[in-house]
Amino acid sequence: MKTKTHNLSRTTKSNIITYGIVVAAYIIVEIFLRAGMVSSLLEGLLVPLCMYVILAVSLNLTVGISGELSLGHAGFMCVGAFSSAFFSRCMEEMIPAAGIRFTLAILIGTVFAALFGILIGVPVLRLKGDYLAIVTLAFGEIIKNVVNVIYLGRDSRGFHISTKDSISLGLEQGGDVIIKGPQGITGTPNDSTFLIGVVLILITLFIVINLINSRTGRAIMAIRDNRIAAESIGINVTKYKLLAFSVSAALAGTAGVLYAHNLSTLQAQPKNFGYNMSITILVFVVLGGIGNIRGSMIAAVVLTLLPELLRGLNDYRMLIYAVILIATMIFTSSPGGQEIQERIKLFFERKKTKEA
Repeated sequence: MKTKTHNLSRTTKSNIITYGIVVAAYIIVEIFLRAGMVSSLLEGLLVPLCMYVILAVSLNLTVGISGELSLGHAGFMCVGAFSSAFFSRCMEEMIPAAGIRFTLAILIGTVFAALFGILIGVPVLRLKGDYLAIVTLAFGEIIKNVVNVIYLGRDSRGFHISTKDSISLGLEQGGDVIIKGPQGITGTPNDSTFLIGVVLILITLFIVINLINSRTGRAIMAIRDNRIAAESIGINVTKYKLLAFSVSAALAGTAGVLYAHNLSTLQAQPKNFGYNMSITILVFVVLGGIGNIRGSMIAAVVLTLLPELLRGLNDYRMLIYAVILIATMIFTSSPGGQEIQERIKLFFERKKTKEA
C-alpha cells in the first residue's frame, strides 16, 4: 500500500512540474514583453511556439504512447485550420464578439480534425510499420492538394463550390469568395494570442496526461508493448488504437486553429501543411524522447527558437543547427548516450541521498 501511494504521489508531482514549466515560461515571457526586452521577431514566434508544442505533445500520443508511426499530422492540422478559418470568415459579422467566435472556431476545428482522424484511422490502423507511415503521409498530401483546388463563395442564394476558378462559382454582384483555391482564405480574424496559446497547451497536457495515466492509457500502452498479449486478456485493440489516433488528430486540429487565426492569409502550401511539417513535428517527438511529454515540449521550443537565435551566424546557421540536432539525437537515443544519462541521474541520486 505504501509503494502504491508513493508511485501515485510521484506521478502527481511529475504532472505538477510539467504544468508548472508552462505557467512559469508564460510569466517569464510576459515580464520580458512588458519590459520591452523581446524583439519583434521573437514576439512573432510566440503563437507558433505554442502551436508546435501542441503538435509535438499530440503526436507523441500516437508515436510514443500508442507506438504507431504517423506522418500525416500536418494533414489534421490543415483540416482544423481551414474548417475554423472558414467558420470565422462566415460568422465574423453574425458573431462580433471575438472571444465567443474564436471559442466556437476552436471547437469546430478540433471536431472536424477528430472526425477525419476516425475516418482515416478505421481503415489505416489495420496496417503496421512502414505501411501505416506511407498511408498517413499520403493522407496529408491529399488533404493539402484537395484544399488547393477548391473555390467556395457565398451570396444571397447560399454557398457555391467549384474546382475550376472563382468565375465558375457564378456569384451575384457583391458575392464573397471565401476559399480561393491556391490563394487560400484571406481576411481571417487575428484572434490568436500568446495567452490563448498557453491555455490551449495546458488543456492539451491535461487531456494527454490524464489519458496516459488512466485505464485507457494503460490499455493503449499494453497494445504497444505486446499486441497479442493484450488481445489475449480481452483488450479491444482496434478501439483503443483508434481512440489514441483520433484524440491526437483532434489536438492537431486545435493547433491548426491557432495557426490559422494568427495569419491574415491562410494557404495550403508544402512548407506549412506538407510532408516537411509532419517530419518536423516527428523530430520534436524523437528528440524530446518518444513517450516523454515534457521532452516533446522542450524540444519543440528549442528547435523552433534555435534557427532564429543563430540568425546572426547567417553563413553557418543551418550547419550549427544540424550539428546540435545530430548530437542531441545521439545523446538521447543511442545506447551510449542513454548510459551517460543514467550515470548523471545516478550521480544526482547519490548526492541527494548523502545530503539526506
